[in-house]
Amino acid sequence: MSSQPVSAPDSATAEPLTIMGAGLVGSLLSLFLARRGHQVDVYERRADMRRGGAVEGRSINLALSDRGWRALEAVGIGDEIRQVAIPMYRRVMHDVHGNLSFQPYGKDNQAIYSVSRAGLNRTLLTLAEAEPRIRLHFNQQLTSLDPRHRRLELRDTVTGQEQELAFRRLFGTDGAFSAVRSALQKTERYNYSQSYLDYGYKELNIEPGPDGEWLLEKNALHIWPRGQYMMIALPNLDGSFNCTLFFPYEGKHSFASLQTPAQVQAFFEEIFPDVVPLMPELTDEYFRNPTGSLVTIRCFPWAFDDDVLLLGDASHAIVPFYGQGMNAGFEDCTVLNELMEQLGDDWPAIFSQFQQQRKPNADAMAELAVYNFEEMRDRVGDPRFLLQKKIESKISAQYPDQWTPLYSQVTFSHTPYAEAWQSGREQEQIMSRLMSHIQTETDYDRPEVQALVAQEMAARS
Repeated sequence: MSSQPVSAPDSATAEPLTIMGAGLVGSLLSLFLARRGHQVDVYERRADMRRGGAVEGRSINLALSDRGWRALEAVGIGDEIRQVAIPMYRRVMHDVHGNLSFQPYGKDNQAIYSVSRAGLNRTLLTLAEAEPRIRLHFNQQLTSLDPRHRRLELRDTVTGQEQELAFRRLFGTDGAFSAVRSALQKTERYNYSQSYLDYGYKELNIEPGPDGEWLLEKNALHIWPRGQYMMIALPNLDGSFNCTLFFPYEGKHSFASLQTPAQVQAFFEEIFPDVVPLMPELTDEYFRNPTGSLVTIRCFPWAFDDDVLLLGDASHAIVPFYGQGMNAGFEDCTVLNELMEQLGDDWPAIFSQFQQQRKPNADAMAELAVYNFEEMRDRVGDPRFLLQKKIESKISAQYPDQWTPLYSQVTFSHTPYAEAWQSGREQEQIMSRLMSHIQTETDYDRPEVQALVAQEMAARS
């Protein structure tokens, strides 16, 4: 994988920079900026997560794919992260009777990678701490930000001590409910929206086998699609699987309807029978772990003059169903670095071009994430859908220059999200025309179907 290299300018001219938020994007961004010669101060509201465990029930595993790897390679830490990542080459769908069906993610040996959010964040923090130009400050809550006068106020969440600091350039990477963005929302003509799904999520766990073996296929993402809800599972290094139940808040089958351990046990035995024996602490975890919400956040502008810039979830939080939230945030870092490489210290141009490039792609990815939720929940167990995906693979193999499946464009390329989404909609229209002539996989080779495919591909040339 190639990316614009991180090269340091003269450290005498590289001004100090400030980052608010030491999560995944903030930690990675600090490495990009420091390796360009900047002194970087990173402030984080929470305690140092390396000194304690992750918040129980909110440790969703993440799917690391090409856009994320590109950013990690650019700062030279791809090898460290590969040591804690598990490749997943395909989806495995579990029906209500425990029967399995399979869908590869891409071409042979293409995979997305299961990584622990907390484990990856700890690794990035440790790498940042080892960088002499980076200073990490934990337990520092942003209580006030004056972007016009470039001043911020922080409160130590342990001692209660308050301090006021000046900054020259501030990067807000403090998540979906960003305090930096909250301050920008008070500026003139600021656009902001948030939209919640009627679904929440609950973290559960599949235990490893007696000798630490994986009791489901290790190198796969497992899905239990059930129409109006679903469960997924991603593998961990210790042989366990991190499961997430995506479930309506209200209704016949919902968080509201499951109020007792007996109700939870009976529901899982009926709906997810093959996984119940692998979850010995099911009911305890169900009631112990919090119910998380699923929000999409859009805002603009992301920059305030050349003083403040938002990246990651602070500017474009999305629901997790395409596995691109982290990858999109990491791609923010890649794009910012490329602009810094091209434009030097022209910060007004860097900030302006960054938000103009990234905003349309972030909006497209938000739409794609909701689209993929509906696909995973409703369609991945449908034989016609699985047949369509096989036909798409055949078209891609036969016409590689004219057809790259939408999922591969998003996951295994660096095609801008907006371009991928537009291409995907065009492909879906083509497939709706073709599939009316296809009932089995072998129908693809019929002369009249081949003629139709050739006609569609000629129109795309």
